[in-house]
Amino acid sequence: MSEANEHKTKMQRVKASVDRRIEAAQEERGILIVFTGAGKGKTTAALGMVLRCLGHGMKVAVVQFIKGAIDTAEQRALREFGDLVTFLRLGEGYTWETQDRERDTQVAQAAWSKAVEYLQAPEYAMVVLDELNIAVQHGYIDAAQVLAAVRNRPVMQHVVITGRGAKPELLEAADLVSEMNMVKHPFRKGIKAQKGVEF
Repeated sequence: MSEANEHKTKMQRVKASVDRRIEAAQEERGILIVFTGAGKGKTTAALGMVLRCLGHGMKVAVVQFIKGAIDTAEQRALREFGDLVTFLRLGEGYTWETQDRERDTQVAQAAWSKAVEYLQAPEYAMVVLDELNIAVQHGYIDAAQVLAAVRNRPVMQHVVITGRGAKPELLEAADLVSEMNMVKHPFRKGIKAQKGVEF
């Protein structure tokens, strides 16, 4: 058999397998997505999904925990979508900068209260909880509270949770989990954060 025929036969098998899975996938509901890991790109992936929703005219909410004190180009860009986007930066900076556990807990709890409002609002097709994993990891927010709110959300609402160190119970509950692994990072070579890449 020629290489071209082998390739065609292989791709026909792949297509048949994919077609079977597409036919079997009949459930339609909102999904829980977790982007975790030590590598860069978790928030970027979440905001890519926000952009995809906006392209469909869907309403989204983004709540940034922890790093919310930092002005971001993403927030400025998303303002162009008007009422389709609610974007709240509710943290006060990275925990190694704030160094105040009591204050960090209060701020995270306030952000979580807003997040719960969006998780109860069916008009939001997607809710992004950026860096929530960090707040849970540090004990500012209880993982059981998060799981309860996510399980009780409107049936068609998608939720995206980002941040390194996602708890095992959250990974278990998620429908989609992607782990970003760091292979290289310019900061390790003394290259400072760049506009359009890190912020």
